[in-house]
Amino acid sequence: MGFLDSLIKKVAPSIGNALGGNSDLLNNLTRHLNLGEAGGLANLVNTFQKKGLGDIVNSWVSTGKNLPISPDQIQKALGSDTIKNLAGKLRLSNTDAASQLSSLLPTLVDKLTPNGRLPK
Repeated sequence: MGFLDSLIKKVAPSIGNALGGNSDLLNNLTRHLNLGEAGGLANLVNTFQKKGLGDIVNSWVSTGKNLPISPDQIQKALGSDTIKNLAGKLRLSNTDAASQLSSLLPTLVDKLTPNGRLPK
């Protein structure tokens, strides 16, 4: 088990509680975006930066306050296919999946970068 896998398992309960216990979303997201693999979190951050959302995602990585993100911005960053796949696995509408991701991702990235930088 890699470092990020163990970190995700460690922070998952607190993030799941913040989402009203929706651990299915967290589990599917981490698998689908390869967050537990080497470079997975960096790839996610890079994706947001390339889509013009660098200020937002960088705030999640830093030790300061997390900037919010809208469901539309989530869809812009991750793409409609990713949202559709996650929504299908969770039996949610695309709108509901994007909405829940807009609540989950800031906290997830923040917890996975406790020192204000991406793990190596």
